[in-house]
Amino acid sequence: MPDTNVHTIYKKKDGTRVPSVTTCLSVLGKPAIIHWAWECGVAGLDYRKVRDAAGDTGSLVHYLILCQLKREEPNLSTYSPQVVASTASPMNKFNRWLAEHKLEPILLETPLVSEIYSFGGTPDFYGRIDGQLTGVDFKTGKEVYQEQFYQLAASEMLFIENGYPVDVSRILRLGKSEDEGFEDRMAGNLVNHWGIFLACRDIYELRKKIRRTKKEEN
Repeated sequence: MPDTNVHTIYKKKDGTRVPSVTTCLSVLGKPAIIHWAWECGVAGLDYRKVRDAAGDTGSLVHYLILCQLKREEPNLSTYSPQVVASTASPMNKFNRWLAEHKLEPILLETPLVSEIYSFGGTPDFYGRIDGQLTGVDFKTGKEVYQEQFYQLAASEMLFIENGYPVDVSRILRLGKSEDEGFEDRMAGNLVNHWGIFLACRDIYELRKKIRRTKKEEN
């Protein structure tokens, strides 16, 4: 079972370390998360515990999907019975979706690096879906957020640069409960989302230069 606490280190062919897609996008503000944390407080909940529990469920759903597509038996020994039970609804949704489509995986959570744009990422899925070469990002949140399309655009570019053409990219949202629903969102043209990702990458690199300059001055 993969260790979700270990972050993948991405390096170019010359050994230069590059930031991940999520690191580049971390420069963006996330007002939805702030509002969600406020709602937790109003309900008397510790948002950190709610966040961690949701993260465990999301990580396990990704792992279960990966095992299923690889036809491997999952190792659930490190997960609590509560977390395992919490995956029932999203996995049921995934299996209903899977029954309606023909999947031929080519890459499953495979780390990729862009030599041209200097970033790395580990997209969830690349392969043929109903005959089309497709990149898929699996999500378990309550809704699809705009910044997830920036991530999808970066994944699409990673595929293309590394020799994997893309016909379509999509987000498959598997709500953690029946009330949270299900979405299969086709991305369409991601050129503007890619532009936003590049701007985020540039901001991240500029901030890093500013921090380095301050250290040298001190």
